[in-house]
Amino acid sequence: MAEMQPPAFFSDPVSVAIVIAAVVIVGMSKGGLGGAMGIFGVPLMSLVIPPIKAAAIMLPILLLMDAVSLTKWWGGWDKRTLRALLPGAVIGITIGWLAAAVTSDAMVRLLVGVVALVFATRTALSAMRKSPPVKSGHRPILASICGTIAGFTSFVAHAGGPPFQVYVLPLRLEPTHYVGTSVAFFAIINTIKVAPYAALGQFETENLVASAAMIPIAILATLAGAAIVKRMRAEVFYPIVYTLLFFVSLKLIYDGATALLS
Repeated sequence: MAEMQPPAFFSDPVSVAIVIAAVVIVGMSKGGLGGAMGIFGVPLMSLVIPPIKAAAIMLPILLLMDAVSLTKWWGGWDKRTLRALLPGAVIGITIGWLAAAVTSDAMVRLLVGVVALVFATRTALSAMRKSPPVKSGHRPILASICGTIAGFTSFVAHAGGPPFQVYVLPLRLEPTHYVGTSVAFFAIINTIKVAPYAALGQFETENLVASAAMIPIAILATLAGAAIVKRMRAEVFYPIVYTLLFFVSLKLIYDGATALLS
């Protein structure tokens, strides 16, 4: 039997450092320190690994982080919000699966970035006018749209955070309920994604070896994120989330537009 070889990028210290940084950022995000942070994971890894391979390596790590996060936030989710978003998310995952062979990562990043930027800018302008935070109730049509986009972008690029936030942040949930709902939502859709990823042949041995090597870092980063967010007040928590969303949107727009124009 041939000896199993480590992933090729393991031989390059710079590549290993970038992959570790991506896992740490995603882990902090999954632990609760701003879901928008997690969007940087696959793009960072894509600097040294092809994007599809990066997404395949990240999915088992995300599933592990989900399991750790659920132990910290069990029962803290808002059931009504999950019921509103999950049907659309399933549709979005199905669309992503069917379109995986032809979907442009650049177009997806551009779309998600524009949606996030519009929302973050609207929030910033409202704060500058010293108007009270905009709060809205549940809107079934918007929930279906945001859920579908979140499911689709999560499948193709693990970038479902901004659509989720576009719908959930105006609900003004308590920080712990917001994080609990986010953890539960993405744990569910990441689990659903396993079957279509396997059907696309993404769980090859090299990818799984790379995922396993990142497990200790993933656990520590997720626990660190949960510990930090539980010590934040609401008036501190939400500005941080909005700021992260703004900068992530600029990053996604830049990456998407540059790739499409090249």
